[in-house]
Amino acid sequence: MAHLGGESGRRSSSRRARRADSEDDGAGGEQSSEAGPGGTPDAAAPGATPQQDEPSSSAAPTPGSAGRRRPAARGQQRVVENSDDEGEDINDEDAVRRDYQAVPELDTYDAGDLDGEDYSPMSPSARLAAEESLHKRDRDDVQRGARVPRALRGFDDDDEFNRPSRRRRRERDEGPGLEGTEMTVNIEDLPEGMSLPDFIGSDLARREIKRRFVHFLRTFTDEAERPIYRDRVKRMCDANKQSLEVSYMHLSNAQPVFGIWVADAPEPILDALNEAAFEVVLQLYPNYQEIHNEVFVRIIELPITDKLRDIRQVHLNALVKVGGVVTRRTAIYPQLKMVMFDCTKCGYRVGPYYQSTGMSDVKPNACSECQSKGPFSINQEQTVYRNYQKMTLQETPGTVPPGRLPRYKDVILLGDLIDCARPGELVEVTGIYKNNFDASLNTKNGFPVFATVIEANHVSKKDDIYSPFRLTEEDEEKIKALSKEPGLIQKITASIAPSIFGHDDIRTALALSMFGGQSKDVNGKHRIRGDINVLLLGDPGTAKSQFLKYVEKSMSRAVFTTGKGASAVGLTAGVHKDPITREWTLEGGALVLADTGVCLIDEFDKMSDQDRTSIHEAMEQQSISISKAGIVTTLQARCAVIAAANPKSGRYNSSLHFHENVELTEPILSRFDVLCVVKDTIDPILDTQLAEFVVRSHCNSHPSIVHEDDDDANTGEGEGPIPQSLLKKYIVYAKKHVRPSMSNIDRDKVVDLYAKLRQESEAGGGIPIAVRHVESMIRMSESFARMHLRSVVRDDDVNMAIRVMLDSFISSQKYGVQRALRRQFQRYLAFNKDNNEILFYLLQSMVRDELQFARSKNILGLREEEEIAIEKRDFEARAGAIGVHNFEDFYSCTMFTSRFQNDAASQTIRHVKEAPSPSRARGAASQASI
Repeated sequence: MAHLGGESGRRSSSRRARRADSEDDGAGGEQSSEAGPGGTPDAAAPGATPQQDEPSSSAAPTPGSAGRRRPAARGQQRVVENSDDEGEDINDEDAVRRDYQAVPELDTYDAGDLDGEDYSPMSPSARLAAEESLHKRDRDDVQRGARVPRALRGFDDDDEFNRPSRRRRRERDEGPGLEGTEMTVNIEDLPEGMSLPDFIGSDLARREIKRRFVHFLRTFTDEAERPIYRDRVKRMCDANKQSLEVSYMHLSNAQPVFGIWVADAPEPILDALNEAAFEVVLQLYPNYQEIHNEVFVRIIELPITDKLRDIRQVHLNALVKVGGVVTRRTAIYPQLKMVMFDCTKCGYRVGPYYQSTGMSDVKPNACSECQSKGPFSINQEQTVYRNYQKMTLQETPGTVPPGRLPRYKDVILLGDLIDCARPGELVEVTGIYKNNFDASLNTKNGFPVFATVIEANHVSKKDDIYSPFRLTEEDEEKIKALSKEPGLIQKITASIAPSIFGHDDIRTALALSMFGGQSKDVNGKHRIRGDINVLLLGDPGTAKSQFLKYVEKSMSRAVFTTGKGASAVGLTAGVHKDPITREWTLEGGALVLADTGVCLIDEFDKMSDQDRTSIHEAMEQQSISISKAGIVTTLQARCAVIAAANPKSGRYNSSLHFHENVELTEPILSRFDVLCVVKDTIDPILDTQLAEFVVRSHCNSHPSIVHEDDDDANTGEGEGPIPQSLLKKYIVYAKKHVRPSMSNIDRDKVVDLYAKLRQESEAGGGIPIAVRHVESMIRMSESFARMHLRSVVRDDDVNMAIRVMLDSFISSQKYGVQRALRRQFQRYLAFNKDNNEILFYLLQSMVRDELQFARSKNILGLREEEEIAIEKRDFEARAGAIGVHNFEDFYSCTMFTSRFQNDAASQTIRHVKEAPSPSRARGAASQASI
């Protein structure tokens, strides 16, 4: 239509020009009429030279003329000058009517130039074929260098014929930088008088930024010459994600100017980087735009982290990185991204208008068609929305200065960042610090004040490096190799809280709870929990709270609370009014926040009975039912509970029953799968080892200590047999990928054991054995199988679970009943234990008895460690009673030689004091010199 309209306009203009010429010639016609009625021009005077620039006056053309008569040059020049000076009124109706009036002098054509032949109508296919041949002829002329006459081309033909080829366009967009040649555009020098955001938004700079970033994504490699971001793009597309994480250090090292601009003017440059990243994605996956229509570049590893209370005006519109705890988050709302309006008066579609975050609503001022000022309605079909969510970030309690209140800041989450963090989680937010106008602040303060928010670009949670999405192939190879090592259970338990001495039973229970069993959903009607609950009950000063703190730091999702500082609402859920919508909403407590994680409760005995009753449902059914303020719902609390409690009288009394030592009811005790009783007994051997361990740990942990080449430098109390980083990844991988099932096991063994324990619990007066304990053995069997990354539970896993269950049951009995039960279930308790460990424990108990006997006789004048001697025949006889008859390996192992001496002459075993280490010897020598 534009082409036809242009041709029509040109014909109208030429027609009016010719009419003006004819009128001008009419004035001269009176002069030429004297020449005769024929209107022929007068003959030139003899000897006169004809004027080449000014032709003679016009006359009516004869039918034999070559065509239309050429208008007078003088009149034409006058019309053109008037047209250039004054223009032409296209709305003049009289001028339009004059354009179509008949002019006989101009409407005469040469009959030889007219084609009067009749043509038959063309079919649509024949017409398309003819047009294609004409276009091909024109393209061939352009390639040969011939120029198509402008009169034969329309307005759109210029772009079509002058458009470069696909290869030239790709080379122009990608630039010669990909081949290693010089950059054609220098964007390092900022033009004078132009701000950085304006310069980045210019077409030339934006095109160069995109070209360089595409080159960076394609060619940046690590130290091993492996492409980093090409693999990240593939992993992102395989997971159907929208976020491409780009390291700030990588970007600044490859393109230093990008590092400066991303920090100072992040908003315009991130828009260009997003478009460039999406182009790279489309080159690898051309159909990816059917899944997502854009890709976001997320900046990670920003080197500087600011505190919320240190953010100032200089950080406005800059990229900042802050950390804190998420206290609350709103629901997900649709936000206008690109809006189209319809004028209600004329129906014209106005737009598009792009809505920026934090600014007021964008509305058109007037309709471009009817010039009315509204009203306008939003076109719902063509308007584009995006996800919007706001969360509140508060300072971490440990970083708040003394005597100050924690600061908080609102964080805006857009796109795929929504629901990336839940209340109670510790996160780090990288985003743009922006300001927006807040009417309430101006009303309150009386002068213009702007509220500030952080528009998040990347959100990372604490321990997010251990998420399954981040585990590399190298990590998976290490995890699978570790699962095949012998003695894996002993290595895992020894690596849990390695800075704490002893308490192997607690380590095993914590390992079972951290790995967990397999939950089951029976036909979608009944759910059986797979999490393992543990209760630590014992004397003060036995590192119960330290074990809980270790689990909190090791698990990816853990919530720590205390019994005295937590109420029923704080543990389950509460109802409050949302400050934005003013509606009643639910706020989850500790058990809800720890969903799919671990909830740690210290000082469990200090809780009131009402508060403990509120968590009965959460510990067994793993759900919390709410019926408050008109809200009736059920929240998920699929978490393991690890609690620590102190005895009722301050210290545990072995002469009393378990329920007499603690103020906990039987319903709450039966919900714990494992009970660990920790007693602070006086043992000279263990006390010496414990004191040496603590002193050595403090010495090795001092920041100014310089280790020498001695044994103390490599004790490794802070790191167990398995590195902590690998252990965390191992737990995450096992819980994510391993689903153990029970098929071929000795079921009669479990049934017989349950029947025997029921009888003993009734006779002994310990904790009552219920059906829940059978489920506990099954869950622990699945947890042991998961430690080995096995998908099937074997008999040895069941035997290990029975051993832990018996240890838990026997430790809750009276001292006299314990010895009888240990002799009765000795074959279960000794399963998978090293004979050397059994013999060492037996020898220590015999030495302990001899020491107590010596004290009773008050024979303490000599050194006790050198005087204690055990008869070998007594020791070997007691070992034979438990099924151990080989002693050669035990007498030669390091465990025995470090504490005991085998005297072959007297056939006794002597307990000796440990030889001092070189550092202790030097310390004693320096003390003696002082």
